[in-house]
Amino acid sequence: MKIYIKTAIVLMLLAIPAVASAQKYKGVVDKSVAVVGNELITLSEVEQEVQMMSARGFASDRNIRCEILESMMRAKLFLMQARLDSLTVNQEMVEAHLSQQMDQARTALGGDEAMEAYFHKPVYKLRQEWRKQIEDNTLAQQEQQEIAKRIPEVTPYDVKMYIDTSSVDKLPVVPIKYKLSQICIYPDREAAALAVKERLLNIRERIINGEKFSTLARLYSEDPGSARKGGELGLASKSIFWPAFSDAAMSLKPGAISQIVETPDGFHIIEVLEKKGDMFNARHILLKPRYTVEDRDKAFSKLDSLKTAITDSLITFELAARFYSQDPATRTNGGQMADPNTGSAYFEIDQLKPQDYAAAKDLQPGQISDPIESLDNEGRDGNLVYKIVRLDKIVPAHTATFEHDYTELLGDVRNVKQAEAIDQFTKEKIKVTYIKIDPLFQDCEFELDGWKSKFTND
Repeated sequence: MKIYIKTAIVLMLLAIPAVASAQKYKGVVDKSVAVVGNELITLSEVEQEVQMMSARGFASDRNIRCEILESMMRAKLFLMQARLDSLTVNQEMVEAHLSQQMDQARTALGGDEAMEAYFHKPVYKLRQEWRKQIEDNTLAQQEQQEIAKRIPEVTPYDVKMYIDTSSVDKLPVVPIKYKLSQICIYPDREAAALAVKERLLNIRERIINGEKFSTLARLYSEDPGSARKGGELGLASKSIFWPAFSDAAMSLKPGAISQIVETPDGFHIIEVLEKKGDMFNARHILLKPRYTVEDRDKAFSKLDSLKTAITDSLITFELAARFYSQDPATRTNGGQMADPNTGSAYFEIDQLKPQDYAAAKDLQPGQISDPIESLDNEGRDGNLVYKIVRLDKIVPAHTATFEHDYTELLGDVRNVKQAEAIDQFTKEKIKVTYIKIDPLFQDCEFELDGWKSKFTND
């Protein structure tokens, strides 16, 4: 269990020290490797991107630096055009992105002093550099969006031509999709919450009476990431925690024990160890509500009865869902499930909860599952819910067709046309823009041929 809203990325951000560049290129510490208009790209910037991609798990091969350099040169072309077009950035969004990035760095490295030591720069300098990079990246992205907007509206004729001129193996394959309905019953959450609060109050009293917080955290906390460290979370920005958690922690004096704090993860007690500005290091003990076998048996019995009544045609599934389902998102429309992200009534396998897919995969359309335990879409991991699931329809996997998959194909054609427009813009700009590329990269096989004429002779 994690109590973070967003996972802090340990090796991340827009700048990573590029000490590796001196090792990769013998005798070269740093230099300009490309000039695009009045914009420079340095070797250290290329190496920063290499390290970032490696840290994020991208496989590096002999062409990775070539790909990165070409991507950076493309971005410079878009940035220059964005300035000519007088595009502007939303400074509030820039500051929000910058603050998030600074918080991630502070948390990953252990505060401002550690961050300065790692990057060999003062915090104010990092803020300046990262703000400029965020602004530049945002402008370049906006310019690409402007180019994409200028393509004509895609028509059914365009979609038909796309299908007719593409080989079958190039057309998208639509994966198998399921349409489902459900009737849900929740366990007695109030009783479970009351029980867990009583347990947590008992633990808090033991700490106040002299037992070590860290020992009890190891014994009882249900956050495995911190429990093995005695509940300690490490120095981190308050912004990466649930607001209720960070508000409670920031209000405590070091050594004080909080009252019970509720977050979407469960219930906590907190001990603050250290505070630095808007950062803190704390211990916590997390307990989550537990539900009994009686809860499960009671819900399953009711769901079994509903399934029998529906099967015997005493009530329709839709009417039963409206009267008996406790899921507010689906009961008003007869139990029909919809993807919370897309609103679609059709789910691909990886869009379904594993428990729901396991219940539905062997059903025939119209059949209803036995009662199961599953999770809803609330909070980070979802809340426990008991349900029966009806399989309404299966759409088998198939090659996309104009008649059945027009919407998906429309999006594909639009994406193709936008990519072609952006590539065409790039090719034209390469021809008319002052560009010089260092011979260090002359063996690169760039995606666009226009770069080849831009190498310097020295």
